[in-house]
Amino acid sequence: MSDGFHLSEAALAQTIDWLRSRKVDEVECLLPDANGMMRGKIVPREDFIRALDSQGLRVPESILVQSVTGHTVDDTLVAAEIDSDIRAVPDVATLRLVPWYEEPTAQVICDAWTTDGRRVDYAPRSVLRHVLECYAERGLTPVVAPELEFYLVEKNNDPDLPLISPPGISGRRESGRQAYGIEAANEFDPVVEDIYDYCDVQQIEIGTMAHESGPVQLEMNFKHGDALALADQVFLFKRTVRQAALRHKMFATFMAQPHENEPGSAMHVHQSVLETATGSNIFTAQDGSDAPALLHYISGLQRYVPAAMPLFCPNVNSFRRIRLESDAPINVHWGRDNRTCGLRVPDSPPEARRVENRVVGADANPYLAIAGTLACGLLGLEEELQPEPMVTIDAHTLPFTLPLHHHQALELLKGCAPLGRVLGQRFVDAFIEVKTLEWRLYNKVISSWEREYLLLNV
Repeated sequence: MSDGFHLSEAALAQTIDWLRSRKVDEVECLLPDANGMMRGKIVPREDFIRALDSQGLRVPESILVQSVTGHTVDDTLVAAEIDSDIRAVPDVATLRLVPWYEEPTAQVICDAWTTDGRRVDYAPRSVLRHVLECYAERGLTPVVAPELEFYLVEKNNDPDLPLISPPGISGRRESGRQAYGIEAANEFDPVVEDIYDYCDVQQIEIGTMAHESGPVQLEMNFKHGDALALADQVFLFKRTVRQAALRHKMFATFMAQPHENEPGSAMHVHQSVLETATGSNIFTAQDGSDAPALLHYISGLQRYVPAAMPLFCPNVNSFRRIRLESDAPINVHWGRDNRTCGLRVPDSPPEARRVENRVVGADANPYLAIAGTLACGLLGLEEELQPEPMVTIDAHTLPFTLPLHHHQALELLKGCAPLGRVLGQRFVDAFIEVKTLEWRLYNKVISSWEREYLLLNV
């Protein structure tokens, strides 16, 4: 987009040809909101083409300050005129077919722009773009590789009932914990095969798949690459998995803690940083040893991950995963190939040296989670501090130092000026507004635990 609105003539012609040659009938224009949910419009093909050559699609600014429940922050200080329009401008590089529809339908991810041609700075995709621009100013390019866990569960239409595992192709429900179990994974091959097929059509680059520790808990790993492209892929992948599961009469959930007594689901983010000019990994010295930048980067994660927790664990349910009896990290210690640490340096060759952030939950908005972890690392590179000593024991035996709940995490983010600078203070303010609204809505709900233990006992 040369001015935020218009495609070049060549790109416009290529896009029109792509749509018409595939006989696309409609285009789903997707705008990620604060929670990573898909907002936007479904547009007939020819109307979409006209929008490409004008100023995008008008949408209310209020959708960017909308809670997961659908409520809007009415007293927002960021979107001052929440009834005004912004523009959803399609990024045609993300134009893909939607594989589960019978009629040819396309989807495209949009950027949010003001009507006078400025990027909406608190839109999630804008936030990640801004962090990447901060790296570019230093001649650096981040590379990421997410690993995403999720559960398959039996269809459940009553939110008061616990979730249960669906039967596999044998007709039996999974019992016990089958971490890396091949036959346990094979029980759900029909769903997994549809996921892979759907991903191929959408150019979502999935690598390996494994059965995780929970009942019908699966993990799929993305191939490493450009941070924005990978965030786009995770954004589309979540919907893809849910659609594949529905085809087989079950649900897929990316809740961080969907089962009371089972492991939670994470989105581990592997990250390294390259010199843009040479393509060399700044975490590795010429002799193959650790470069000072690796330790500086880790120090930034250790210092700022607790304040960035609302981006990594964005919901009240997220903190049910971060607990002592869980496999999830409880602090920001670092270690080499130590999966009990919040920050892990995997065993890898020098050119692939990287840091894995294991704090992030599967429920995180991928744009904000990746932006957040890269922002923490960038601050470490700027400050050039040394991290705490490497941990070689079980980090769960060390003190719990991450925020304990949603409200505490929001207070830490609110008070962290360095993160506000890198992420954009208007974004931080808007995000806190949305999450504070969700906290208030959650606090109105009386749980079954309260009825069970307080009704007749207090």
